[in-house]
Amino acid sequence: MATECLDKKQTIDLRKKFIGPSCKVFFSHDPLKIVRARGQYMYDENGQQYLDCINNVAHVGHSHPTVVRAGTQQMELLNTNSRFLHDNLVLYAERLQATLPDPLSVCYFVNSGSEANDLALRLAWQYTGHRDVITLNNAYHGHVSSLIDISPYKFHQLSDDEHKQSVHVAPSPDVYRGKFRADHPDPALAYSDEVRDIITRAHKRGGKIAAFIAESLQSCGGQVVPPAGYFQKVAAHVRAAGGVVIADEVQVGFGRVGSHFWGFQLQGEDFVPDIVTMGKPIGNGHPMSCVVTTREVAQAFMAAGMEYFNTFGGNPVSCAIGLAVLDVIQNEDLQGNALRVGETHPLVGDVRWVVTHTHTHTHTHTHTHTHTHTHTHTHTHSSVRLKEQHVLLSADGPHRNVLKIKPPMCFSREDAERVVEKIHLVLSGRAAGAQSPGHRPRHRLESVPKWPH
Repeated sequence: MATECLDKKQTIDLRKKFIGPSCKVFFSHDPLKIVRARGQYMYDENGQQYLDCINNVAHVGHSHPTVVRAGTQQMELLNTNSRFLHDNLVLYAERLQATLPDPLSVCYFVNSGSEANDLALRLAWQYTGHRDVITLNNAYHGHVSSLIDISPYKFHQLSDDEHKQSVHVAPSPDVYRGKFRADHPDPALAYSDEVRDIITRAHKRGGKIAAFIAESLQSCGGQVVPPAGYFQKVAAHVRAAGGVVIADEVQVGFGRVGSHFWGFQLQGEDFVPDIVTMGKPIGNGHPMSCVVTTREVAQAFMAAGMEYFNTFGGNPVSCAIGLAVLDVIQNEDLQGNALRVGETHPLVGDVRWVVTHTHTHTHTHTHTHTHTHTHTHTHTHSSVRLKEQHVLLSADGPHRNVLKIKPPMCFSREDAERVVEKIHLVLSGRAAGAQSPGHRPRHRLESVPKWPH
């Protein structure tokens, strides 16, 4: 087993020497060196405990014994590619499909959210015969070239000449700071009409819509919860134009929203995407992801005559781990835990608390909800101050003025209360050396909590 044998400075020096400079770390002015994690807690090289509210990959908790055991046992038995028959692939596909509406019945296993979204675009292009894609402002869908093209969160730094003419950006359906707000009589209709107008303009230029892609709850773009009915109305416009709807569940799926297993289900049973992508939490930190689509779309993809094969996608170890994650979510009622823990807490500005997919805005102009550079500084600074309080979360959104809270699903009510208290202390300027009355956190590596047997 690999051990941590370097001091922090040596690790930093070697990282600077051998790792690409564009590969950033959290808290770059004083990065954390994490050597162990258990449940919702992480520990640095000095044994200091941190409450993890930032790492939504360890979905059922860091180092969960059921997940670790499943991967270890399968690795000891067999790991190969999916050109050989093995039960884990089909058993996992069956379990996964059971969480989705019936039309979504065909799985393609890959290794990351980026791979999943890239494949989703290929499916859409092949099925529709069209090329144009509609994405949301401030969206992020992955790091491969095809996805940077549809990720304004990344490409907003480019000039207009560098943007693909086949990519169309619709306003993010943000009812707090967006174009149409909560006091609008029908923000879902107003925002969906923006998509309709984009389609009309694209057609006038000779473009044809292949897909509308959006996260079910926009993450990097500011943790935006779309108004009820938005996706249904958008889907009607897109499908009328011959396109399909892709729901990106990479960050928000697998029970995180509490009331439903998938974020898109918050919109109601009358909305079913044509393609769903998933990643991050699917393997609890193990690299795996999946695209699920309809039989009709899958048949059109096969009709192209090109075989699809992914060397590592759907391998026995990945699928064993995926099955274990589903078992833990069910057996430990983590979706129910998310619903119970994720109750609204009165913070500041806008709180869009959809269970453990949580975020809070700060603002000064109560009536205008406008952004100032001070807010960017405030939440970037706040995340650093919270780290000093041993709580890890990040600032996000187009102005970096949204605190993003996406902890492991084993997050407890006590943990939530601790986070709320620490945020209050930091934002009120009273954080230095503050500890909650009667709060006795486990702070050292020697007291790493044990998983229940």
